[in-house]
Amino acid sequence: MGQLNVETCEIEGLKVITPQVFGDERGYFMETYSKRDFEKIGIPYEFVQDNQSASKKGVLRGLHFQNNYPQDKLVRVLKGEVFDVAVDLREGSATFGKWFGVVLSAENKKQFFVPKGFAHGFLVMSDYAEFAYKCTDFYHPEDEGGIMYNDPDIGVEWPFKDESELILSEKDTKRGSFADYKKSHGVE
Repeated sequence: MGQLNVETCEIEGLKVITPQVFGDERGYFMETYSKRDFEKIGIPYEFVQDNQSASKKGVLRGLHFQNNYPQDKLVRVLKGEVFDVAVDLREGSATFGKWFGVVLSAENKKQFFVPKGFAHGFLVMSDYAEFAYKCTDFYHPEDEGGIMYNDPDIGVEWPFKDESELILSEKDTKRGSFADYKKSHGVE
């Protein structure tokens, strides 16, 4: 039914997807997911879990990944605005260690497809945001890994003015470096 506008990114595998929105004086309608349409744009995966979070301004979640149970993710914002980031952790990739970021908001209705092999995170830029995502594997808490959001070897350019305004989970304040990640995964 709906048409999808797909923007490929400079990092292979990442896709920014904007669904067609049908609006009138009552409001709007859009199709956010259709297996048939997503297969046509190269996303033939079966999603098995939907997640949703709510966060206030300055919350930074990430950079997260699953070690043994990696997940493809289709992420979007239901309310508010976030800066969403994916970091390429695919060994042998020409863009290994590179990052890509996109603003996702309730207003622009963009979705971001992040395939397996990437670390993922986001920063809430609005006063409040509701974030939703589909995953191709179940979450395994014991399998979670992460890299510090401000690792200098990755160099994500997060859009905040003052680092002291960031709100991180205790877990995310103790994440290792990209160098630690490479060493623990046997990557040179």
